[in-house]
Amino acid sequence: MPVIEPLAAVNASANTITSAAGHKNMQQLIQLRWIAVVGQITTIATASILLGVQLPMPAMLNVLACLIAFNVASILRWQENQVVSNSELLLALTVDVASLTAQLYLSGGATNPFVFLYLLHVILGAVLLETWSTWTIVIVTGMCIAGLALFSEPLPLPQDHALGIFSLYVQGMLICFILDAALLVVFITRITQNMRSSAAKLADLRQRAAEEEHIVRMGLLASGAAHELGTPLATLAVILGDWKRMPEFKGNPELLEEISEMQTQLKRCKSIVSGILLSAGETRGESSAATTINTFLEEVVAEWRVGRPVVEFEFKNRIVPDHPVVSDSTLKQMICNVLDNALEASPAWLRMETSVEGDTLVLQVTDKGAGFDPTILAQFGKPYNSSKGRPGGGLGLFLVVNVARTLGGEVEATNLPQGGALVRLTLPMSAIEIESEQQ
Repeated sequence: MPVIEPLAAVNASANTITSAAGHKNMQQLIQLRWIAVVGQITTIATASILLGVQLPMPAMLNVLACLIAFNVASILRWQENQVVSNSELLLALTVDVASLTAQLYLSGGATNPFVFLYLLHVILGAVLLETWSTWTIVIVTGMCIAGLALFSEPLPLPQDHALGIFSLYVQGMLICFILDAALLVVFITRITQNMRSSAAKLADLRQRAAEEEHIVRMGLLASGAAHELGTPLATLAVILGDWKRMPEFKGNPELLEEISEMQTQLKRCKSIVSGILLSAGETRGESSAATTINTFLEEVVAEWRVGRPVVEFEFKNRIVPDHPVVSDSTLKQMICNVLDNALEASPAWLRMETSVEGDTLVLQVTDKGAGFDPTILAQFGKPYNSSKGRPGGGLGLFLVVNVARTLGGEVEATNLPQGGALVRLTLPMSAIEIESEQQ
C-alpha cells in the first residue's frame, strides 16, 4: 500500500494540471472570440459604409449580440469553475463555428472570401481537442460550407477578378489569409506554451513519484535488514561481555581496551538499528520525546562526532530564543547524512551553522573539499548521482533531499568561490514544533 500512495497522488495531481491547462485554453478561446467580435464589427462597417455593399445589418448585429452574450456568460462561468473538459472545449468551438456560419450565410455564403476562417477552427480543434472531437469539428465545418453553398445567396458584387490585387474578392481573401495566419501564430504559440508547461509539471510529478517509491522500497529493505541484524548484534554483545570477564582478557589491558572499543562500536550499531526501526514506526522501547531545538541539535552533533575521524569541527548555533520541538529520528539521520557526505570530501575541517529565519530552520554545512562536480550539481539529490565511483553512491543526499521535501523544506548545494562546498537545508519550524504535532 505505501508504494501505491505516491502513484495515486500523481494521478490526482495530473488531473489537476490537465484541468488547469484546459482552463487556460478556454481563456484563449474567450480572447479569440473577442477578437472575432471586433473583426466582424470592423468588416461589416467597412463593407457597408466604405464599399457600399448592401448587408442585412439587423440580422448580422443580432448574431453579434448573441456571440457577445455567449462570451460574457463564458467569462462568468470559467471564473467560478476552474475545471474544463474536452466536451466543453468542443461546445465552445462549435458555437464559434455556428456564429461564423450565420454571418457568412447573411453575407454571401460560400462566395464570401472569409469562408476560409473555418480553417482556423479546424486547426484549433486539432490542437485543443481529443481525436474524436477534432473530427467532429471537421465534419461540422464541412457540412456548414456545403450548406452555405446550397442555401445562401451570393452578394451582388461586381465580377472584377481580372483586376488581380484590386479585386474586392482577392483583397478579401488576402485579409482573410493574414487574419488566419496571425491568429494561428499568436494563439497556437500560447496554447503550445500551456501544453509544454503542463507536460513539464507532469514529468516532474512522475519523477517525484518514482523517487518516493524508491524511498519506500529502500525503507522496507532497511527495516527488514534492521530486524535481521538485531539478533546477531545481541549475540555479539553477550559474547563481548563474557570475554571481558574471562581471566585471559582481564590480565591483558590492551585486549580489554580493544574489547571496550568493540562494545562501543557495537552500541553504536544497535543505536543505528534502533533509529532505522524508529523511522519505520517500529520502535524498540524508545519513543519520541519533547525537547528543544538547541538541545536536539547539540545531541545530534555530539552523537555524530563519536567515531567520526574529523580533525576540526565548528558548530555555530545562532538560534535565539530556543524552540520546543519533538525529537525526530528522521531529521537526525538527515543531518548526519549531510555531515557524513561533507566529511568524506573534507576530513580536516567542517562547519555547521544553524539559525531560525522567520518561521524557517536553516542549517548550513560547509567544507573545504574539492566541491561538487558541475554534473553532480545539475542532478543534485537524484539517486546514485555520485562521483565516488562505488555501488550505492549518492543515496545519502538523495534521502536528504526527499526527506526535506516531505517535511516541506528544501536542500540547496553550491560550490564556494574560495573552494569547498556549502549545503543549505531549510525546514519550516511547523514541521517539528510540538504545537504542530499536537494539532
